[in-house]
Amino acid sequence: MAVLPVCVSVLTPAVATAADTEDHRPLQVAALDPVVVTPTLTSRTADASLSSVTVIDEEQLRRQQPMEFSEVLRGQPGVDMVGNGSFGKTSSLFLRGTGSSSTLLLVDGVRLRSATAGSPSWQFLPPSLIQRVEIVRGPRGSLYGADAVGGVVQVFTDGSTNPGAWVETGAGNMNSRRLAAGAAGESDGTRYSLSVDRFDTDGDTLREHSEERGYDNTSGVVHLTHRFDNDAELGVFGFRAEGTTEFEGSTPEQRKETDYVLQVAGVKGNLWVTDSWQSKLLISDARDENESFTDGNQDSVFNTRSRAANWQNIFLLGEHRLVVGGDFLRDSIDSTTRYAEDERDNSGGFAQVLLDFGDLDLQASGRYDDNEAFGHKTTGGVALGYKVTPRHRLRASYGTAFRAPTFNDLYYPGFGNDALEPESSESVELGVRGQFQTWFWDLAVYQTDVEDLIAYANLGGLYAPYNVNEARIRGAELSGGLELNQWRLAAAVTAQAPRDRETDKVLQRRSKRSLRLDLDRDLGDLSLGGSLVLKGDRYNDAANQEPLGGYGILDLRAGWRFTPRWSTRLTVKNVLDKRYATATNFAGWDYLNAGRFVMLSLRYDLH
Repeated sequence: MAVLPVCVSVLTPAVATAADTEDHRPLQVAALDPVVVTPTLTSRTADASLSSVTVIDEEQLRRQQPMEFSEVLRGQPGVDMVGNGSFGKTSSLFLRGTGSSSTLLLVDGVRLRSATAGSPSWQFLPPSLIQRVEIVRGPRGSLYGADAVGGVVQVFTDGSTNPGAWVETGAGNMNSRRLAAGAAGESDGTRYSLSVDRFDTDGDTLREHSEERGYDNTSGVVHLTHRFDNDAELGVFGFRAEGTTEFEGSTPEQRKETDYVLQVAGVKGNLWVTDSWQSKLLISDARDENESFTDGNQDSVFNTRSRAANWQNIFLLGEHRLVVGGDFLRDSIDSTTRYAEDERDNSGGFAQVLLDFGDLDLQASGRYDDNEAFGHKTTGGVALGYKVTPRHRLRASYGTAFRAPTFNDLYYPGFGNDALEPESSESVELGVRGQFQTWFWDLAVYQTDVEDLIAYANLGGLYAPYNVNEARIRGAELSGGLELNQWRLAAAVTAQAPRDRETDKVLQRRSKRSLRLDLDRDLGDLSLGGSLVLKGDRYNDAANQEPLGGYGILDLRAGWRFTPRWSTRLTVKNVLDKRYATATNFAGWDYLNAGRFVMLSLRYDLH
């Protein structure tokens, strides 16, 4: 179904693409206009991709030392994170106001999400093992198939660009501990990287007058690639995270927990058939598994598996590019709940042309999907870019996308509706970017219309999913970055109006306003920094009767490299000890996020 796109992007590992494109621009320009692969499946700078894209690189991730992946995403342009508390609790990402199942998550190019629930398990991704994140805003259905309505978030874990070994340990309040290590190198054309991480915490309370709810995560990543004399490459990679998260039961005394596993594995090949024809193949397997317990007794098991194959061909036509490919995806489930169907296949084919006429760029793409559960779907996109000055580029784009019904939507006993149609969307965007030596700015305005929105309602005496709603989401995003005299600044402002067109109500749990500021300063071997995130209010329900207040979070950090190999870092999350909620339980109480959190870490690098 939607997973097919998974493979496409994996074929071009982002970490290596900067070198592959011989990006010899000055260092500051390369950092502020990075090479990205997710928007077009090929290596292009963010400015030339004609997309609204945000890159969080390894340096930013190491400076900020996030404990959860939601910290990385929160407040980024167009991004709204909602969670049932901190530390491994259920999290949802609303990208440009679209639903939590309408953003595609790729890990090293492989689609990762629960086929039953439809949403990725953002809360279980270990940020310490992530080298880079690309957030592409706007529809990408014509390249990636289902679920890329709001956009695509791609995570890269290959650390082979930094040869050497390292080990890091840390401790903090809430009885929190972390231990991690890794190594990477290259010899005779073979590159490798390996890293492991263990984090556990007693956590914080999720509701008033309750107990702390803990979380632990043990994870690892491995990459092995060999380049042959003819420049052909063959590689294998894997990622796995497993652990336990505790959450609230029907009473404060009840103990509920979930054992989880996230896993990705793949084999990839890359061959230059001719000087102008590059062919790539990816075969992958992704798993999202969980087993839930109440007071030690098993409640349920929901294991989903996605096996995919993708073939991608890039043709170099002078200054132009043509991308042609196809993919196949099989989703299957193994659960204590009996579904009417427990497997489905999706086949897809896609093509994209990238035309470069100097100051004028044109991109067009199209895709056809054939899914045995809901039939066929055709999507497309077109983008136009024009350099009005050497430093300023205008862009305009139009794209369609769709969200596939999940196994729960279609087949869950007593609830599923096998007559559901996929949600479909149309989006238009206008943008302008200013790209300078030491700074950049980017402004985008957009509108997305969603039809056949899958909503849950009581129609005809049965509470079930139906294609009943239409939504219109309008918004504007302004972002920028600066690197000057050891200062590093990133800023993002988002304003949006996500509304149900039938009721004119704000779509539930979406904030309409947000701001994020990240500021860091290097002082020789010492570094200081902070992050500020401000979020406006939202409604917990579709009827807009349950308001949730806005909030502001301030994080501070300091780092010190006291020898060439030893360094330490202190981070203070939520300095003002703000307890806030972005979601309310069915029983009417708010899910509280963690208060002040402090972590002190020590790292040893051997290069």
